[in-house]
Amino acid sequence: MLSQTALNLARPLLSYRTLALDGGGLAIGLVTASYAVLSLLVALPLGRLVDRTGRTAPVLVLGTALLVLGPLALAWSPAVPWVAASAACLGFGHIVFMVGAQGYIASAVPDTGLDRYFGWFTAAVSAGQMFGPLIAGGLLGTGTGAALGRTGLAAVVASVLAACALPAGIVLMRRRATGVRPVRAAAPGVLSMLRSRGMVPGLFVSLALLGAVDLLTAYLPLIAEDRGVAPLVVGGLLALRSAASIVSRLGLGRLARRWRRHTLIVTSAAGSAVALAVVALPAANVPVMAVALVVGGFLLGLGQPLTMTVVVQAVPQHGRNAALALRLWANRLGQVTVPAAAGLVAGPLGAAGALWLAAAVLTTAATAVALDARTSE
Repeated sequence: MLSQTALNLARPLLSYRTLALDGGGLAIGLVTASYAVLSLLVALPLGRLVDRTGRTAPVLVLGTALLVLGPLALAWSPAVPWVAASAACLGFGHIVFMVGAQGYIASAVPDTGLDRYFGWFTAAVSAGQMFGPLIAGGLLGTGTGAALGRTGLAAVVASVLAACALPAGIVLMRRRATGVRPVRAAAPGVLSMLRSRGMVPGLFVSLALLGAVDLLTAYLPLIAEDRGVAPLVVGGLLALRSAASIVSRLGLGRLARRWRRHTLIVTSAAGSAVALAVVALPAANVPVMAVALVVGGFLLGLGQPLTMTVVVQAVPQHGRNAALALRLWANRLGQVTVPAAAGLVAGPLGAAGALWLAAAVLTTAATAVALDARTSE
């Protein structure tokens, strides 16, 4: 949770730092896309490496170390390209950390417990998404405009928090993880995994949900700035969204026992689309946005852990880390293309246009999952 708090403390700072350096909606879109660039190169090879060796703790430590370095670079960024480089370091660290953590769960937990354990894991991620923006908002206070340039201290705090997570990773690296063993069988190829039933819709909805969270994190500060809402309030709104996601993920095991998985995924994507559309409305004031983000946060929280189970169960046991890495790769591809497209939309339509785009992608993803479930019955 410490590493995720550090990451999500630093993520809003990317937008505020870009604004302070006279960047607009297009610049924020490009910075957000740069967060995912390096991940596209390493996700699949890293997943296959973990499948072969079964060693996840060293990967966790490497990812955490990168999360220490990224905020330090951001703290002293003198121009928008430097902010983009800091975002790339943060995104790289995040993907490395996630490959290790998700791979451990997929290897150590029986199929019957995957929804529950992935739910708990993503609840911890959501806790970081809640505390990080709160800390960022508290450190930035009510400053707007030129005062947003005072992001250095907040970035250093993010780096320190990530550093505090390193000892736990080092301890894990010295212990043998129960149930995690190297295997000699080769993981299935990418095309083979993509042909597995449910894989493509699962990847698409995962991409759409993560893209929606990223665009909300990146563009809510800009929307709020246009509406005269202070960073402290923005931090509170983002924290509300994350708190609602924590609640849904902690209860995911019970929800999965009551409703079919694809029903929950469709509800997650379609309901989130409506919530984001409400936030984007020009007439939406702070109370309206708060209610929409609570509902949307609850629904956004359901989809990600469920798609983890979908892709894991679509492949053989010895290919699970590769499948999860493929999901992460698809997510990062979305984090490159969707924010770039959002930047183009935000140029002529304003920051709210980015959320309209996210809502459209979520609606399309929900439709794809519903159609796939219908053809499978």
